[in-house]
Amino acid sequence: MPRESRTRRAQRAGEIIARLRLAYPDAHCELDHRNPFELLVATILSAQCSDRQVNLATPALFRRCPDAQAMATAPVAEIETCIRQLGLFRSKARNLQACARALVEHHQGAVPSTLEDLTALAGVGRKTANVVLGNAFGRNEGIVVDTHVTRLAGRLGLSAARDPVAIERDLLPLVPRADWTLFSHLLIWHGRRRCGARRPDCTQCEIRDLCPSAPHAG
Repeated sequence: MPRESRTRRAQRAGEIIARLRLAYPDAHCELDHRNPFELLVATILSAQCSDRQVNLATPALFRRCPDAQAMATAPVAEIETCIRQLGLFRSKARNLQACARALVEHHQGAVPSTLEDLTALAGVGRKTANVVLGNAFGRNEGIVVDTHVTRLAGRLGLSAARDPVAIERDLLPLVPRADWTLFSHLLIWHGRRRCGARRPDCTQCEIRDLCPSAPHAG
């Protein structure tokens, strides 16, 4: 790939966003939730699991633990039973209960709306905090970097990094802040529907001419 100035890379990122907006006008977080607490729980559960798997598990969990108080006091074995089909369910159950107890003890049972407070909770890293802030509170504090965003950021030549924090650092100056949350959704939807890990559909790709990894790009 020829050298590209940051200005040109930002322009290309803007063109990618515009194209993907047209391709996926309904792009949104695909974790089922009705409130910030449910989104926080679902995002914690999504580590090393697909959104589909999480969405199959959370209805039973939310019936048993509809809020932080209920989850904080539920026997951890009951939480485990609700999420047993998910990977790492035992550690996730412990994290969920520890997180819920912290919400009750320090935030009156409510999900906090700052990055600092969220990342202080058990099981919550920067990615999870960005998901909650962007989708539950409408706050663009960062760009969510999951496996799809990692893959597409590399293929699109927007970041050569492999560490999620470093990838986010590369992406932030390229994307208008107002689009930070949406940008993640667009890349995730494109990664699931067009630019798969093993067999990317470059022939039908809406941004093929903007992608340095596509055959005959440019």
